[in-house]
Amino acid sequence: MSNDVDFDLSPDQWEALRKLRNPASNGRPSKTYLIESLVTLGLVVVNDGLPEMTPTGRRALVRGSSRLLDLVA
Repeated sequence: MSNDVDFDLSPDQWEALRKLRNPASNGRPSKTYLIESLVTLGLVVVNDGLPEMTPTGRRALVRGSSRLLDLVA
């Protein structure tokens, strides 16, 4: 039995999640409503006022990478 879940995120949510891969190089966090929606889904947590990707968020990003490529094409 697999615990993997496909998330049907908007392009903006995918972009916000992708930017959280390396938050130190990203000087400015994404829009608050996007971060809040990702927190609600359990893909992001906020620690000391900064959003961080959860392990579930990392899995979703890896699994959704093909969707991200489709958006660019």
